[in-house]
Amino acid sequence: MLHLFAKSAAPQPSEPVHPEPVTRLASVRNALRVVDEFGGGPADDLDDEISARWESADEAARRCFDRRSAELVAVASAGLEAVSFQREQGLDASVAALRVIAGELKAGLKDLERIFAR
Repeated sequence: MLHLFAKSAAPQPSEPVHPEPVTRLASVRNALRVVDEFGGGPADDLDDEISARWESADEAARRCFDRRSAELVAVASAGLEAVSFQREQGLDASVAALRVIAGELKAGLKDLERIFAR
């Protein structure tokens, strides 16, 4: 019998580089790049700094960061859905609406940074 794929052991899961609440920031940055006319958003290397702060943070700060990062992802998702819906209807997304979404995401990212700055 001809085998087109080499038999190999099942891939082993790797350890995440950052805690899951910190990795959410990447999805928020990607959403921000979609709605911000300047493609804004903090640099990816900020994750390393926030991840280090996560490790040294107390449990209350971690819970707060976890909850707020999940809320921010929900805001980003809702904003992108609205933009996508408008485009599916053949409409251009309102520049003012895009600025509001971008502003909310930028403010949310700054709030997340402040949680560990205390």
